[in-house]
Amino acid sequence: MAKGWLRRTTKSIIISINIVLAMIFLVAALSPYINPTRFWLHGFFSLITPYLILVLILFILFWLISRPKWALLSLIALCIGWKQIPVVFAWSGDSGFSKRKAENTFRMVDWNIQSFNGLSKNSEAKKRNRIEVAASILQRYPDIICLQEFNTAHSENNIDLFKQTHPYYYFSKDYAGNSGDYQSGCIIFSKYPVIDTGKIKFPLAESLIYVDIVKGPDTLRIFTTHLQSFKFKKGDYDDMEKIKETNNGAFSASKNLMRKMKRAYQKRGVQADLVQKAIEESPYPSVITGDFNDVPNSYTYFNIRGEMQDAFLKKDFGIGRTFISLAPTLRIDYILAGNQFEIKQFDMVDEALSDHIMLLADIRLKK
Repeated sequence: MAKGWLRRTTKSIIISINIVLAMIFLVAALSPYINPTRFWLHGFFSLITPYLILVLILFILFWLISRPKWALLSLIALCIGWKQIPVVFAWSGDSGFSKRKAENTFRMVDWNIQSFNGLSKNSEAKKRNRIEVAASILQRYPDIICLQEFNTAHSENNIDLFKQTHPYYYFSKDYAGNSGDYQSGCIIFSKYPVIDTGKIKFPLAESLIYVDIVKGPDTLRIFTTHLQSFKFKKGDYDDMEKIKETNNGAFSASKNLMRKMKRAYQKRGVQADLVQKAIEESPYPSVITGDFNDVPNSYTYFNIRGEMQDAFLKKDFGIGRTFISLAPTLRIDYILAGNQFEIKQFDMVDEALSDHIMLLADIRLKK
């Protein structure tokens, strides 16, 4: 009798948990369609979507063994929100990256270089970091280089690190200091001639920039951008530890973190709309790269990507984390190409020189 009651109770609890998680997933599946400027919590739901997908798949396996009819609950939920699934995991499985480029392709590097600060705390290592970053990029023989959190100054001109091999460039200069001596932002370097450049400034800070390059008989538009980050500082990471330990400061720490996340999600919602409009209005075949500071399950990603090709999904395998801190599912840097292009190769290179991973792609314009 007691065993029967315990079994029924356990089953009811498991079913209830399954129902709740399926409902949360269905809410999260709306994230691509709801601008976080209107409902910012959908940004948070997009962060947990990969974990929800995994748990629902585990529920399906569990129910198939014990009570097959209940597997339909998770299966139906996943089918309704199916668009969230293929953007989480790349299935191509292409192995290796050839240093030799295929004919008529151009090679792109995209990298948030973290202001050349590197990961080492050693002051001497930090001084060498700018040289090592440039060397790491140039040894891949890219034709186009898109960098975020790039900085330069009269006393330490980082543009000169690339100008000899990539003489054409456009720098956003979003931030300035020391009476204009220091500047930072996004930059695009090109081996190919640049016939036009442009900058779409975001409200408050950051921007989207583009260059129109001439490659043979073709003109291409290359965009890059750095969207609003959470701007977490050391104190915020300390707050995360408080939440994990559920100590006395956990509630206050949660409020501080949520406030920053809300502000970032709302700003990215506005920025994503500006980026999408600029891509849509491009007169040339376009590629956009950058640090979107948002995951593939978000409004930011779906709105900017539209019908474009995600180089990672086309040519890689796995989850593809590009930001090395916090969580293993943070793919927030992208190379997206219009359907006029063919993605020939893609790679992700962790050089331990930034908190982001370098993206590398060979792309060909279809004829």
